[in-house]
Parts: sequence; structure tokens; C-alpha cells
Amino acid sequence: MVRVPLTDEERERGERLGLALRDARASASRSMVEVAAEAGISVETLRKIETGRIPTPAFFTVMALADAVRLPLDVLRAAAEGRAEDVAEAS
Repeated sequence: MVRVPLTDEERERGERLGLALRDARASASRSMVEVAAEAGISVETLRKIETGRIPTPAFFTVMALADAVRLPLDVLRAAAEGRAEDVAEAS
């Protein structure tokens, strides 16, 4: 199976997703180890998601991370899509 390369837009969305998760984790004063353990993923996977090196993580991984940092999925989605005004209103 050949994987289709990601578009620039998909990579940017992944970077925004990672930034939103990292910011939420920092705001909650939670370590990468704590969040990764609660979400059931490795610290390295969390690091890659937060830095945009995994720009399209699986839905259930995103859901577990959002739960771990107490970030509603709709807020996380708005952040990933670059809708800052929606994120600001939810805060």
C-alpha cells in the first residue's frame, strides 16, 4: 500500500493540533509522562504529536489525549483548524 503524501495544509493542521495539546498540557501543569500514561500512549508518541511530527494521529489517540488534558474535542478541533476566535470564546 502506498501512502499519499500529506499536503502542506494537513501538515500545518497537525502542527496546530500539537500546539493546542501542548498548551493545554502546560496549562494543566501536567508532564508528558503523566499525560501519555493517562492516554495510553508512549511519551515519544506524545512528543511527536505535540511537535507535529505525527500530523494525523488516530482519532482515538486524539480523543484520549483531549480527555487527559481536559480539553473539549470541539475546542481542539477549532484550534487544529486555525479558528482562534472559537478557541478564545471557549476559554
